[in-house]
Amino acid sequence: MHQQPARVYQAVVAATGFCLGVRCGDTEIHGVDFLEPCAELSPSNVLAAEAVRQLRAYLADADFDFSLPLHPSGTLFQRRVWEQIAAIPKHQTRTYGELAKALHNAPRAVGQACGANPFPLVVPCHRVIASGGGLGGFSRHGGGFLLDVKRWLLAHEAR
Repeated sequence: MHQQPARVYQAVVAATGFCLGVRCGDTEIHGVDFLEPCAELSPSNVLAAEAVRQLRAYLADADFDFSLPLHPSGTLFQRRVWEQIAAIPKHQTRTYGELAKALHNAPRAVGQACGANPFPLVVPCHRVIASGGGLGGFSRHGGGFLLDVKRWLLAHEAR
């Protein structure tokens, strides 16, 4: 097992080949982070426990709908991109170019906003892929562990 990062989490949930770190207060989720496999961390408050319940429900069934209170964050453009991502139907993908066209912006800017998404899974940025069917990047990384997570999530939703 890898050691947990220094960032403070209110809960850590284990998945297949990765973990999810939940950052939250008592009333809002501040972020969900992809972590390399590490020890789970029991929820430290009621909202963290609910986040763990919902994350586990999604990991068990890709058709699960999240209903977590998300802390408003990001620039106006990032929020517009995240709204477009949240509107992608389950079991479907969109390209960075398709989102960019809908937003009258550049695919690279959409990709940067995807990478800045503080709520992956809840705002399903893994559903955004490169033109031609390639994965593109994921969570501001172009390879390695996080692309493996993106592959797993897309396969999970393809079932």
